[in-house]
Amino acid sequence: MLGNRWAHSNGEFGIEAHILVTHYHWDHIQGIPFFLPFFESQNRFHFYSFQSKFLGPDTLRQVLESQLASPYFPVDVNMMAATRSFQEVTGRERWEVEGTRISAAWLNHPQGCLGYRFDTAAGSIVYATDNEPGVPEFDKGLREFVHGADVLIYDAQYSPEQIASTRKGWGHSSWLEGVKIARDSKVRNLVLFHHNPDSSDNVVDGFLSAARQEFPATWAAAEGMCLTLSDRGVDVALRESRLAPRRRLRFNAVVSGQAEDGRVFEEKATVRDLSLQGAYLVLSNRPRLQSELRVVIEAAGEQSRAGLVSLRASVIHCKPGRENAQNGVGILFTTELDPTAPSD
Repeated sequence: MLGNRWAHSNGEFGIEAHILVTHYHWDHIQGIPFFLPFFESQNRFHFYSFQSKFLGPDTLRQVLESQLASPYFPVDVNMMAATRSFQEVTGRERWEVEGTRISAAWLNHPQGCLGYRFDTAAGSIVYATDNEPGVPEFDKGLREFVHGADVLIYDAQYSPEQIASTRKGWGHSSWLEGVKIARDSKVRNLVLFHHNPDSSDNVVDGFLSAARQEFPATWAAAEGMCLTLSDRGVDVALRESRLAPRRRLRFNAVVSGQAEDGRVFEEKATVRDLSLQGAYLVLSNRPRLQSELRVVIEAAGEQSRAGLVSLRASVIHCKPGRENAQNGVGILFTTELDPTAPSD
């Protein structure tokens, strides 16, 4: 997605970009051969990562070339027409790119892994995925590394119970450890990342809900999510979901949830756009992104309790509506019919 967008938006003018590779496990490098800008000669890329003890000098170049070697890929590395340079870095190394200060730190993960910190005029972001807590040296170093960051993107692949039992030693972490690090290091926003492919959306929503009880400024990474740093703080935006056919309908509903300022609200609303996956609501309150709402819809022509449908949903979009003091809110349903009968 990113590669295609860059290729179409930059065209013949070319791209110069810096790519920081955390480590060489397949789930972090398998997209490289499919990144379209690598195959266009007007582009230039600078790669950074560490020297593996298993491969020796020039590890990153070796990894890239072996990915495209026969019989694993139909074209070889010579088809990558973009100019490429490779720089090996280590934990605690620092350098600067176009005014952005970058630093690296070792994380606790099998075969090695680097986390990266970016300090800019607008704020700071730390990308620290694939890290298992429990080794004092790494735990202390990571807290020092992320201290005061505006955004911490952190490994939350498993539940705390899994980390303590069946997934111990796998090199990953949980939402609970992310919360502890964020609090200890005075981080402003925590983004839970590296979701387990076996985790459903409901499981991730559960991790997010639990984390927000302990650290309210927590988010769950999602495809299309955009975080913007500025002197006003961190702005979080989610991509609108338009995957399912929608019907222009009008239903009365009662919506309850949490507003951006933390208030709990309940109000009557109008459902104006509905699909089997989600809906578009018009609210006077402005709910927090990724917060959970309960939506009780009145079925047309029914006056009894049996005519009410209760659903739980996650907020994925919110912007001022066309009408004064109204907000257009996009939601994604997270459960089937709620078996709990709605209250009067």
